[in-house]
Amino acid sequence: MPVNSRPDRRTFLTTAGATAAALAVGARPGRAQSPDKLRVALIGVGGRGGAQLKGLGGEQVVALCDVNQDALDKAKALFPQARTFKDFRRVFDHANEFDAVAVSTAEHTHAFATLPALQLKKHVYCEKPLTYNVHEARVIRETAARMGVVTQMGTQIHAGDNYRRVVEHIQAGVIGKVTECHVWVGRAWGWHASEAEATAAKDIVFVQDRPATIDPVPAGLDWDLWIGPAPARPFSNVYVPGPKWYRWWDFGNGTMSDLGSHWIDLPFWALKLKHPKTIEASGPPVHPELAPASMQARYTYESDGEQPALTLTWYQGTRKPEIWTKKGIPQWDSGVLFIGEKGMLLADYSKFALLPEDKWVGYTPPAQSIPKSLGHHQEFIHACKTGAPTTCNFAYSGLLTEANHLGNVAYRVGHAITWDHKAMRITNAPDAERFIKRPKYRDGWKLA
Repeated sequence: MPVNSRPDRRTFLTTAGATAAALAVGARPGRAQSPDKLRVALIGVGGRGGAQLKGLGGEQVVALCDVNQDALDKAKALFPQARTFKDFRRVFDHANEFDAVAVSTAEHTHAFATLPALQLKKHVYCEKPLTYNVHEARVIRETAARMGVVTQMGTQIHAGDNYRRVVEHIQAGVIGKVTECHVWVGRAWGWHASEAEATAAKDIVFVQDRPATIDPVPAGLDWDLWIGPAPARPFSNVYVPGPKWYRWWDFGNGTMSDLGSHWIDLPFWALKLKHPKTIEASGPPVHPELAPASMQARYTYESDGEQPALTLTWYQGTRKPEIWTKKGIPQWDSGVLFIGEKGMLLADYSKFALLPEDKWVGYTPPAQSIPKSLGHHQEFIHACKTGAPTTCNFAYSGLLTEANHLGNVAYRVGHAITWDHKAMRITNAPDAERFIKRPKYRDGWKLA
């Protein structure tokens, strides 16, 4: 539906005849206390949820939810009129009271908080990574498409000017057709061979296996609700507070899915990537419980329209591209390197450089074609109120999330995999299904 044909929020919230139009934009009809404010329910208000409190707090916050009573109490002090909940499933018992939901729980419960919101035609902002696995990403992406609501994944760097300028350069053909891309991050969190290695990597916790001892559950934390759909296990301080949990396969997928959401976002956007064809990965021996601190994954993409076939390689921790280790490019700790037929472009969050530098002295950059962002949260708010598009909607970020998860799947399978995206299966590794979809959710939890 064209933006200029959508009713404004005041109209469709107050006019009985606007029901059909309201559903077309994805918001539930109903009168807010302030018709110019978006009524928001925040699920997860500690950790990353604090960013949502700031980014969305200027709207009408009507519900707050967290499994940690301390985080909930602090948020309640800021928004005393909001309802409070520990179990996010109960938030949806009051669906007529809000228009949008912001999800900032741990990775393994993202889909469980997001899906019911979508099914109720609520707009959804969800922190990255969008889901815990490929299957959940597919469910969320397809449901969002059917519901027609406004969605946004929390890839905040996407809103920065630097990424926009890089995308313009790549899509304008400044370095020619790109057939090779390398993405690396210096963070090395996860399984380490030794405590000294973990200390050198500045990891936030050192652990090599599931704890044999049980720690007391912190006061105010509902550990059973925190576990949610994952297999039950006794509490340990190596799981929380976040982001300790992201290294445990039962709860997250390590740095690959976490920082991959930010760094692979840039080539995914600039090169208009969708579905990888093959993926192979390498790293330390696969641990049954823990994601690795250092690893790499190589994706191949088939040609698509004007974009030729290409390889994209991800590196984390101690792994780096060969051109980096041989000092053929600046030694940035984290970066994205596009290799084209006319040259190279190296970028990080805040800057980029055309290489070799002497070749590009005095060049004329392409005209700016991507508008300046309103800000990642403001973009979401504006879209909810007007029907304008968001740049990290679930149609886009769902595909990005699937691809990132497949890097870990290839690592855990132990050999190169061939991906059939339509059938959502790995054609050369039938036993990999358990990594695509969780074999069983804990009793009392279902994604439907």
